Amino acid sequence: MDSALLLSSSLFCLLFLFLDLADCTALKTGSSYATFDPTRVSQISWHPRAFIHKNFLSDEECDHLIRLAKDKLEKSMVADNESGKSIMSEVRTSSGMFLRKAQDEVVAGIEARLAAWSFLPEENGEAIQILHYQHGEKYEPHYDYFHDKANQQLGGHRVVTVLMYLSNVEKGGETVFPNSDLKDAQPKSGNLSDCAKRGYSVKPYKGDALLFFSLHPDATTDNMSLHGSCPVIEGEKWSATKWIHVRSFEKAVKSGAPGECSDEDSNCRRWAATGECEKNPIYMVGSPDSPGYCRKSCKVCSSNSS
Repeated sequence: MDSALLLSSSLFCLLFLFLDLADCTALKTGSSYATFDPTRVSQISWHPRAFIHKNFLSDEECDHLIRLAKDKLEKSMVADNESGKSIMSEVRTSSGMFLRKAQDEVVAGIEARLAAWSFLPEENGEAIQILHYQHGEKYEPHYDYFHDKANQQLGGHRVVTVLMYLSNVEKGGETVFPNSDLKDAQPKSGNLSDCAKRGYSVKPYKGDALLFFSLHPDATTDNMSLHGSCPVIEGEKWSATKWIHVRSFEKAVKSGAPGECSDEDSNCRRWAATGECEKNPIYMVGSPDSPGYCRKSCKVCSSNSS
């Protein structure tokens, strides 16, 4: 019931955004308010529920996110439907990496605006993932809600996905919804790729953000939220993904005294078991500038601190 009420509340505020009511344009985060411009938001579909925010990110923010990720990209993985483990698959051929939450002022500001737009608290969100698609790279249609129980243990299902486009794409690279009830109503213009014509599609434009729900207001999964990233035909595609869950995604363990080598998240042991220490070392182990969140589970503690 709680998750259903949360979804209904989120949809209620999204509906009122289009009426430009001031009370739904700001959300308190810490000691400040994150705001966004509801006049830039348009509803593109009700089945699935999907919205476009024009110029959600500035050019400078887009370029900054790309710079943070450019030399840290790894082969993208997918979650196995049975075990929940991260595995390689030809279904997804991009490369990517995860930023840290509130990694810097720019990232923290973006996360606050995402919370304001979605009306879901920042603690429900995963860290932002930066993705890079080169010629021919794609992500076959898939769901963002989970099929396995393991991934639902922390935060429950992903209820909202926000795709932020960090670059223009000359041809291809569209986000496509094959099951959308508007797939036959959308004009299939010549500038769309063949892949994009197989459903309702959104062309990536630098700075725009696409928000869609993977669950219905009653918290049941929405099979119309099936979506994919079409192959890049000309140019390259950079994007940033934010997944937001129905519950908090931040069950911090905070084991050990200050300065002691420890895990900072209750999910660290499971992540380490699925190979994330090697796949995502910046987040898990850390860098010279910042310690990682799962140093204990990744067994990088010195003998006197473990």
